[in-house]
Amino acid sequence: MGLAGTNTALSPQGRERAIATLGSGEELDLLVIGGGVVGSGTALDAVTRGLSTGLIEQRDFASGTSSRSSKLIHGGLRYLEMLDFALVREALHERGLLLTTLAPHLVRPVPFLYPLTHHGWERAYVGSGIALYDAMAMSSGHGAGLPHHRHLTRRQALRLMPSLKSSALTGAVQYYDAQVDDARHTMELARTAASYGAHVANRVAAIGFLRQGERVTGVRAVDKLTDREFVINAKQIVNATGVWTDDTQAMVGERGQFHVRASKGIHLVVPRDRIHSSTGLILRTEKSVLFVIPWGRHWILGTTDTDWSLDKAHPAATRADIDYILDHVNRVLATPLTHEDVEGVYAGLRPLLAGESESTSKLSREHVVAHSAPGLVVVAGGKYTTYRVMAKDAVDEAAQAIPGRIAESTTDTIPLLGGVGYQAAWNQRQTLARSSGLHVARIEHLLRRYGALTQELLDLVAERPELGQPLDGAEDHLRAEIVYAASHEGALHLTDVLTRRTRISIEAWDRGVSAAPAAAALVAPVLGWDDARTKEEIEIYLGRVEAERISQTMPDDASADEARRSGPDGTL
Repeated sequence: MGLAGTNTALSPQGRERAIATLGSGEELDLLVIGGGVVGSGTALDAVTRGLSTGLIEQRDFASGTSSRSSKLIHGGLRYLEMLDFALVREALHERGLLLTTLAPHLVRPVPFLYPLTHHGWERAYVGSGIALYDAMAMSSGHGAGLPHHRHLTRRQALRLMPSLKSSALTGAVQYYDAQVDDARHTMELARTAASYGAHVANRVAAIGFLRQGERVTGVRAVDKLTDREFVINAKQIVNATGVWTDDTQAMVGERGQFHVRASKGIHLVVPRDRIHSSTGLILRTEKSVLFVIPWGRHWILGTTDTDWSLDKAHPAATRADIDYILDHVNRVLATPLTHEDVEGVYAGLRPLLAGESESTSKLSREHVVAHSAPGLVVVAGGKYTTYRVMAKDAVDEAAQAIPGRIAESTTDTIPLLGGVGYQAAWNQRQTLARSSGLHVARIEHLLRRYGALTQELLDLVAERPELGQPLDGAEDHLRAEIVYAASHEGALHLTDVLTRRTRISIEAWDRGVSAAPAAAALVAPVLGWDDARTKEEIEIYLGRVEAERISQTMPDDASADEARRSGPDGTL
């Protein structure tokens, strides 16, 4: 077992070592299948309890649901309205932990305006709900110093958000939640697990289970980079594959007591100057809620909630989905948004526990953990904010069948790598700027993405000063960030770099097309690509962008899915 800090890079060489260990025949205590937020959190929970742990992911960390969320860490106001107090309290507790202890560099407060449209009763109703929300956060012991909600007149609300139609509200309530770059957070969970000694490998798929009688004893796996098959032996296996849960369970021939249904949610990304506001916005719709979320120099608008039964790897947004969000946002904006204002679009699938209800918005956001077969634990459902609780419950369940006394979970006290010493690094940002020769705005950008690990990027720039220059085609990012994604953050394809380690694919006007050649040239030496492979990676990325663009003009899911699958990146 390693101590955090002894080997903190998810490097190509580290991946090879992890695969060699996983396939050595030695039996692990616990193997996790699925590198989303729950699987990565489960690996961290297990390894920090002293269990020998492996984590495999068939594509990239967070490549499914965990990179395509609303990027909110929140208690869920609408669950409060459903009187689901336990879920809200749990989520608010986790929100506080993430803000203050676990990932203060990645999770930060964000204000939201809740417009009121009726006089009298609505302010009392909404105000009492949000007051309860704040009170539950405080009583959880992790109020995290977020400002309390405040009541606003119409004039005060319009001062905060001049883009609102004055006729769209009679007043407002402002409250605070938190947000996160979900893909970076998930990757850093996996990286932190590796730093404590977990054997972590992306682009490794489980293709079958090993059994001795009724008991599941291991996994047949394939390295997707080399096509080499190998066997991983483990006392317990955790299936944390989200919307793929039923597919993974089917490999054991186990039907299961519950099923996971996929609900599609899409989000739009628009430039910050299209909406003049110093606060986010939450709107009620006939089906759910719609958020307008501050996101750096952009806004994220979402989301939808519709059933999806097509390609799980590449859910596609339709023109109808995009129109739905624009229509609802434009009802309250003085200057309407158009399709030309949309810089980026992304679609994700929520793993919902299938129930009797036909409406996906009524299916459970709560999670379940079960020993579906001897040696195999399944964890499913839940929401991003409560990933740590899901991970703890999964390891608790697995630990019952592992000989010896297993320590209790400690992940409520274990910061992610970039969170260790983050506040000190933030306080020293002027000093870091002077010593590195970079503008303090660049240092702040790095600190908000890498936390205390920023020094590793500054070391790269010191060794190779050209890496301190902006990336061609995506000037918000330094070239060093692209190199670092491959050398330290487990990126194995250009798509990994442009869609998850950075958000260039949704933040750049051209969706990263002009940045792709420069980025590929930077990662090629790290990943050992020759000219032909580098060209292929660029073509795959450009083909992916084109397929997504076409899918977003289609009228329905079936035609959008067909257009999206026409892209060349079947496994990315």
